[in-house]
Amino acid sequence: MVTNTLILPQNSVEEKVITLTGIKWSTFKAIMSDVGDGRAWRIAYDEGVLEIRMPLTEHEEPIGMIEHFVGVVVDELGIEMRQLGALTLEREDLTRAIEPDTCFYIQNESIVRGKSINLPADPPPDLVVESDYTNSSLNKFAIYASLGVPEIWRYRNQSLKVYQLVEGNYEQRENSLAFPFLPIAEIPGFIEQSKTIGQRAAIRLFRERIKENRN
Repeated sequence: MVTNTLILPQNSVEEKVITLTGIKWSTFKAIMSDVGDGRAWRIAYDEGVLEIRMPLTEHEEPIGMIEHFVGVVVDELGIEMRQLGALTLEREDLTRAIEPDTCFYIQNESIVRGKSINLPADPPPDLVVESDYTNSSLNKFAIYASLGVPEIWRYRNQSLKVYQLVEGNYEQRENSLAFPFLPIAEIPGFIEQSKTIGQRAAIRLFRERIKENRN
């Protein structure tokens, strides 16, 4: 039996979340097929439980800035990346699926370049980013761990934390696995600055900081 639970936001910066239970994998796939790629909401699915999130501007803007910052870093390093946004990561054999707020192939970029991602034949993203403005009904870290995602950045309450997959579980780290030299703790400050000086100005300042950090 399918039961619906609507989790209402507690304040203006929390997302609306709908949780559906008793959803078979075939039903989940049919829903995803019917709605197509043009939807504004994101999903997480874990063994029959489907969570639908409807992001707010407060959620999306930091993610956009982090995407720009990662772009600055790879440009300064002279390396390639493949940014795939809210790519649906799914494993039917695990009956699990999830859409990060954004994701990147960095170390494995050349392996998946130009390909449609198909787990587990293809590697998972090297880095996923989550911007949390509400509590999830699902253990997203457990889903990511089962998919083998090596690194997660979680932005919440003007703080950016790094987690790396170690023996099947995520452990918090001070430095990024993908970019060990990156001053992670400073990134939220640039995001906050963008609200007063503008996004492009904040990105230019970030670029200068990266150049200083690498000299």
